[in-house]
Amino acid sequence: MTKRTVSRITKAAGMYLGALALCASSLAPRASAQIARTVDSTGREMFVNSEPPVLVKLAAAAKSRKTIYLPAESTFMGPGRPAMSIDRDGVERLVREASERHNVDPALVRAVIETESNWNPSAVSRKGAGGLMQLIPTTAQRYGANDVFNPQQNIDAGVSHLKWLLERYNGNLDLALAAYNAGEGAVDRAHGIPAFRETRNYVQKVQDAYFRPGSGRLESAFSNPRAIHREVDPSGRIIFKND
Repeated sequence: MTKRTVSRITKAAGMYLGALALCASSLAPRASAQIARTVDSTGREMFVNSEPPVLVKLAAAAKSRKTIYLPAESTFMGPGRPAMSIDRDGVERLVREASERHNVDPALVRAVIETESNWNPSAVSRKGAGGLMQLIPTTAQRYGANDVFNPQQNIDAGVSHLKWLLERYNGNLDLALAAYNAGEGAVDRAHGIPAFRETRNYVQKVQDAYFRPGSGRLESAFSNPRAIHREVDPSGRIIFKND
């Protein structure tokens, strides 16, 4: 073997080894962090990565609106309703439809639903009321709601009952809401809102939701009995009242 041949072999081997080293360095994990010695509160020695790994913060997936399943309905009087799943927008549509049928302000119905069940169609109270508008079985059956957890039946029966109470108490919103919560018998016996803390809090919460800005309340429906009025007495003093 000549010296020239040996030189060529040596040169080729060097280039090959260099390429292997380059590949190994590119494939090996980067040692970007150093090992550090630390001592915990108990005196134990620990060796940790001095540069903690970068954590990728994933954006939380947006919560989808709760879907409500509405079972199919059939009737001998005409076409029934097929089974469907509805979200909050679907419930809002049911509220508008029932409010229009019974001539009740939809904003008031929304305020009652918010206070009663917080838009939970599966809600059940300790007194046995259920569904979006928290109907007790006797009230539900009175208005033809066989399934209180069916949003359509629950809302229609609840709005019907609310309308009946408003008519019974000549449009007095305080008394109608008190009767919705405690029953008309309790309101009649008290000749007003019963002295139950739960009922008084209920009436206040519904009206707070109903009269708050942006509720969509129909201006011609009710006036706020707790609205603040500005008056001037004979001496010229300005007085604010919430009659």
